[in-house]
Amino acid sequence: MDASADIYQEIQKSKIESLEINVVASLVSAGRATDVQGALDSPTLNAFLGKPFPEVDIYLCRIGQESLMEENLANDYVEIELAPIAVLLAYVQQILGNTQEAFESYTNVIKRNLADESSLAVATNNRIALKGPKDVADRLRKLDKLIEKGEGPQTFQLARGLDLKLSRKQREAIFINRLLLQLHSNKMDQARELAFALPSMFPDSVMPALLQAAVHVRENKANKAEEILGQFADKFPDKSKVFLLARAQVAASAGHPQVAAESLLKIPDIQHKPATVATIVSMKEHTGDIDSADAVFDAAIQWWSSAMTEDKKLDIIMEEAASFKLRHGGRTRLHTTAHTNIEKAETYEQQLKPIPGLKAVDVGSLEKTSGAKHVESGSTVSITAAYEAKSKEKTKKKRKRKPKYPKGFNPANPGPPPDPERWLPKRERSSYRPKRKDKRAAQIRGSQGAVTKDAATSVNPKSNPTTNS
Repeated sequence: MDASADIYQEIQKSKIESLEINVVASLVSAGRATDVQGALDSPTLNAFLGKPFPEVDIYLCRIGQESLMEENLANDYVEIELAPIAVLLAYVQQILGNTQEAFESYTNVIKRNLADESSLAVATNNRIALKGPKDVADRLRKLDKLIEKGEGPQTFQLARGLDLKLSRKQREAIFINRLLLQLHSNKMDQARELAFALPSMFPDSVMPALLQAAVHVRENKANKAEEILGQFADKFPDKSKVFLLARAQVAASAGHPQVAAESLLKIPDIQHKPATVATIVSMKEHTGDIDSADAVFDAAIQWWSSAMTEDKKLDIIMEEAASFKLRHGGRTRLHTTAHTNIEKAETYEQQLKPIPGLKAVDVGSLEKTSGAKHVESGSTVSITAAYEAKSKEKTKKKRKRKPKYPKGFNPANPGPPPDPERWLPKRERSSYRPKRKDKRAAQIRGSQGAVTKDAATSVNPKSNPTTNS
């Protein structure tokens, strides 16, 4: 990229037309974006850069259309050529916070379907990111069209040769959005497979590790997520802050305060900040490690005491530290600093009014004398005696009244005790005996109706034959 930028700059010196865009693109791709201003420094460019964004948007589109119209190209071809600029301007709108305008621009590019594959892919991905967690299945289906299974060591790749047309950041954004949509739609197997393939595809990025941890957290495996984040923090010390903060968040949410406190203590940049100190102390206090929490306060106070700053964070931390020590019985550990000014005290003494009746006082003898003893006054004693007399009156026993019995009841001979089953229904008592039914009086059912057994015997002589003597 550096060589191509140098070549373009050499060609530019020969005053060949329409090379400015390629020069800028080559410098940006080579990581030399700061050289763009010098390469295209001109009054026209400075006036152009000074315009507000809406005017720049219109100006860019008008310049593109006029340049393409000069070549007598068809309108569809003009839109195809201007599609990358339209997507880029929509992204600028998105960065500026104009989400509605950006969403409409992306939608227009996708509906017309006149842009190249790379512009359509970027517009689709950015539109999905703007839409939020709505219509997850539909958005996941659209992203699946951009991704396909790879061959060889690369498990996943972009379809239709987009790997060669998109930058690394653009490709990473597409894969990340797909994994997030899979998590939202509870497709854990697919999300896990993609999460473990991303570190090899984007080894310099922190997002694959964070997404792996997110998958484990979603599967209620917080310990595994903490382990992965800790490994990546040790593997990439320059990026460890992101991993340690994520590890602290996962541990705190999972109820592992010790791991959360250890993760925050490994980030030296934020250890002294009041929010971090409060979080670490809360975690240590939750685990019962009061001494370690006290040490965190002491370290923060020492840092802010030696810091060359006018910020009043030291007062806040000292107040919280004092409150913490008092709350945990650490009164002996509190230190107070007395500031004295003898000269000013003497000046104030001269301004005090004299106390009436007080003349010369020997301060030395006054310090040696013992303090006055407390003597109970007569009024206090009389009140106490009156209260005790009233309490004695209240404690007198009341006269017991004779109990009233029913008429004819003799308490000396009360008789047998009442039956404890007297409140139960008759059929539930232990003394209950059911009456036997007379089976002889049972009715006999025949074809002519029902009659009793005695009536049937008297009517039917065959049933009871008699002998003539």
